[in-house]
Amino acid sequence: MTLFDTVSKDIVAAMKAKDKVRLEALRNIKKYFLEAKTAPDAHDCLSDDAALKILAKLAKQGRDAADLYVAQQRQDLADEELAQVSVIEEYLPKPLTQAELEAALKAIIVEVDASSRKDKGKVMGVATKQLAGRADGKAISALVDSLLP
Repeated sequence: MTLFDTVSKDIVAAMKAKDKVRLEALRNIKKYFLEAKTAPDAHDCLSDDAALKILAKLAKQGRDAADLYVAQQRQDLADEELAQVSVIEEYLPKPLTQAELEAALKAIIVEVDASSRKDKGKVMGVATKQLAGRADGKAISALVDSLLP
């Protein structure tokens, strides 16, 4: 079952359970999935990899919005955003720990035969594809900088 199908099925379950927060979050996810699925170059299909990228983007946007609400002293709105983010994160793979991320990046550096900071682009290209949804791009970039001589 694809992520698209799972989200669709969970929308029905949320409606039956009358879980408004979960239902709103799932409908928002499905809206973005449908937009991606009907894009001109998508050919009416949505891979799980593309769906994971969408979910990671939505979770990041929700956390950023919650931070803004907290800065503006609107904790009520921040709590709503974070509740939706927690629903989105249920569909994302478990994030990598710092040690796991470092080990994965070391393996990628060996794989692409990177020897200096000039090769950062090659490492980042492979790393962002392999670690999509499991690690933040900023964290990957910072760690690549520290690992490359």
